[in-house]
Amino acid sequence: MKNIWKEYDRRIEESKILNMQSWALNIKTYEYLQTQKAKSGLNALSGFKKWMIFAGILFIAFLVLLIIKSLKFQNIYFIGSLSSIVIFNILAIIFYLRHIVLIHEIDNTESLVEVQEKIVKLQTSTLRITKILFLQTPFYSTFFWSRAMITGNPTAFFFIAVPVTLFFAALSIWLYRNINYHNAGKRWFRILFSSKEWTSIIKAVNFLKEIEEFKKEAV
Repeated sequence: MKNIWKEYDRRIEESKILNMQSWALNIKTYEYLQTQKAKSGLNALSGFKKWMIFAGILFIAFLVLLIIKSLKFQNIYFIGSLSSIVIFNILAIIFYLRHIVLIHEIDNTESLVEVQEKIVKLQTSTLRITKILFLQTPFYSTFFWSRAMITGNPTAFFFIAVPVTLFFAALSIWLYRNINYHNAGKRWFRILFSSKEWTSIIKAVNFLKEIEEFKKEAV
């Protein structure tokens, strides 16, 4: 009887070990598949950002050309507005280059924890550059200002042009202060961040979240 019980206990232990090995293998396989899905989506995002950098360089070159051709004191508002827009777009290109490097690092990272950390960095950086870029909005309403407009038609300038610029300035500051994780569930946030640039990151985050859910269900 003792031998039978010993054999029974041995088989139970072996069964437990096999179940644990099978569970670990299933977790590892699912983790690998979900991570690859996240990486694949981010690689497509990297291509999109490269095109955005190319378009941004062309846009900056166009604005710089306009500035050079308008280097006169009477064009001070035009030059100042375009110069500000150029600075913001240069900053965007710097951020986008950093994003591409981050995505490349994610693609070459094997550890799930490291992948998660880098995706969080990418998500945070995307929010940061988006809120910064909104600060350039008022300058799109000031490039046509001129001394002739101010002195020739002050009523239109002070009661139309200036209020419009102040409105965009207030809006851009509000967006800068409110674009954060706490407002991610709000409708206006979802509308603003409905582009591929943001949704690709969210999909990658969700793929990794599904791993945790799978682990809980498998226990």
